This record gives sequence, structure tokens and C-alpha cells, in this order.
Amino acid sequence: MAESKRFLLRLDPRLFEALRRWAQDDLRSINAQIEYILTEQVRKAGRLPHQPRRQRTEPPSDQPDDDDDSIDSEEPAATSRR
Repeated sequence: MAESKRFLLRLDPRLFEALRRWAQDDLRSINAQIEYILTEQVRKAGRLPHQPRRQRTEPPSDQPDDDDDSIDSEEPAATSRR
């Protein structure tokens, strides 16, 4: 991951407080909340290409999972019991 760029940002105290509450509601730091909001708005404006989210832990569904070789594609799907 690339190193983050640091800079000083001056905010109106009312705006900062609103961002603090929003960040708290979303369980983020204020810095992460500001970065999230800015990233979303820059994407919506078409100035930042869409990138996959960093939290992804599973491989995309269109690519085979190399970790599980025991699944045979010719076997019928398991049915759930009630």
C-alpha cells in the first residue's frame, strides 16, 4: 500500500463536530471518515477510477479458488434439510 500524504486541514468547528459524530456512528476515525467522504465524492465526479475495496478477503467468484481442490463440478449441489 502506498504511503498516505499528510497535510494540515483547517475546518469550521461545527463541521468538525458533525464529522466527528458521523465517524463515531460509522465506527471510523475522523481521518478515515474524511478520506471516505472525499473518495466517494471524487469517484462520483468521475475523477478517480473505481478500485476494489481493501477489505475483500474472498477471491472474486469468477475465479477458481485454488485452496479447495476437493470440489468436483460434476457433483450435484447439496440440498438443505428442513
